[in-house]
Amino acid sequence: MSLRILVAVDGSEYSLRAVAHVLRLRDARCDIEPHLLNVQMPLESGHVKQFIAREAIEEYYRDEGLAQLQAASAALEAAGQPCTTHIAVGHIAPTVTRYAAEMHFDLIVIGTHGRTGLRHAVMGSVATEVIKLATVPVTVVRNA
Repeated sequence: MSLRILVAVDGSEYSLRAVAHVLRLRDARCDIEPHLLNVQMPLESGHVKQFIAREAIEEYYRDEGLAQLQAASAALEAAGQPCTTHIAVGHIAPTVTRYAAEMHFDLIVIGTHGRTGLRHAVMGSVATEVIKLATVPVTVVRNA
């Protein structure tokens, strides 16, 4: 039975560190089924939706999501690891955790900047919010 892993991907080097961690699990002989999820922040302004067609907004989400997933999916492909990619729209942490629960993932893996102290308190952390909201285990891969 494969470990179904949801990797939150935002196109950053921190996402690539999360992918590298997933590959280390595989190399340690874990049977894994990685899924990459990019969450696009919604265009919430009513004005935007008045002047731009829904199809254009959906195309924007798709194009941006695919661009942010590209490096992570390429890293898995280069390592010979198949993966599935997903794009969702919403606020990041609640969307990641809801998606993980609804799709019955066993683990969420997310990269983080690894900030501490005042910078963390002021800027907040998606990873911290994912940990608070998740109903499945979360592995946070810090900036080394």
